Amino acid sequence: MDIRECLPRDKHDFEAVRKLSEFSNGELNGIIPELMEWLQDGNWPVSKPVEDLLLRLGEDLIPHIKDVLQTQDSTWEYFILVGLIDRLPVSHLRMLRNDLVRILESPTPSEVLEELDEVIVELLKKMKGD
Repeated sequence: MDIRECLPRDKHDFEAVRKLSEFSNGELNGIIPELMEWLQDGNWPVSKPVEDLLLRLGEDLIPHIKDVLQTQDSTWEYFILVGLIDRLPVSHLRMLRNDLVRILESPTPSEVLEELDEVIVELLKKMKGD
């Protein structure tokens, strides 16, 4: 079975996420971008289970998270920051430090409106606390 056939089809497709959980991390690595799209709105019911699935992939997520932080989609950035990124181990969080500092020091107008700085300050404190 092609793993892409198991991708969620709507925001309530928990069965798809369950099927995906049966695949290996190596297989899941090939669909990280598609899975990241399900984190665009943290209010979608399937968002949290997809986040749980992605967290299995650890360091392999970092380049994809960096991509989201460059999208200019501040809502997606917000949900990634308060969900996925906040749940990463500090060692992985440190790999995102430059991206977080960039948003803090040179935010886009939409990043200011979304108040990403408040979330980022907490994440940077978390890094220092380790």
